[in-house]
Amino acid sequence: MKFWIRAYSISVNTPDWSHLRAKLTQYFAAGQGFALATLNMDHLVKLETDQAFQHAYAEQDIVVADGNPIVWMSQLAGSPVELQPGSDLVYPIARLCAEMGIPIALIGSRGESLSKAATALREALPDLKIVYQNSPTMGFNPTGPEAAAVLNAAQTAGARMCFLALGAPKQEVFAAFGRQFAPKLSFASVGAGLDFLSGDQTRAPLWVRKIAMEWLWRMVTNPGRMVARYSKSFIVLPGHLFRSVVRTQD
Repeated sequence: MKFWIRAYSISVNTPDWSHLRAKLTQYFAAGQGFALATLNMDHLVKLETDQAFQHAYAEQDIVVADGNPIVWMSQLAGSPVELQPGSDLVYPIARLCAEMGIPIALIGSRGESLSKAATALREALPDLKIVYQNSPTMGFNPTGPEAAAVLNAAQTAGARMCFLALGAPKQEVFAAFGRQFAPKLSFASVGAGLDFLSGDQTRAPLWVRKIAMEWLWRMVTNPGRMVARYSKSFIVLPGHLFRSVVRTQD
């Protein structure tokens, strides 16, 4: 499924968990690094004007659908993909890492939240090796000296898979930088996924997610941040719907 922003395009190239698991297994077995991004409407809004974000997305090896509008547009275009939010991918990817003996790093959020998330992961997956945790400083530059130091430290600790909870576009830019700076490291940008694990943020109940109303839950519980975000998403949605469906059919 492909989305266009003028001449720039982004493809959701991994339609469901079975394909994603197969790709991750192949990368891990070969000792190769990768970057995984989860495309949603907020990203499409940011990609309209942020060239650094565009470049970062071009460096992502795997892109999945994070948001029901992405899924619905793919269905209308005849190229259906399944919903795979970053928050839902933390446990499955960590489980695969535990099974294959892949040490992981947790990067982003706050120090206390990372510790709680690590505890939750260890309790659920006793064989999982969490070898590095880092909560970058305020104003963290994802391509600067601190970013390089974090990547060096993660490698030295033996990590091979890094879960990034830095928010967009910072986490995707950091992953793109990491793919060049430390090509054997892998990155999954999971947004608030680690904060949900730690309890620092409360996710919408499962029944709300099942009826595709998590966006409303988040807007009601965090209006200061989410009203503006979703308003911008609604504005660009019709254009993306038209371009995706028409260009795909062409």
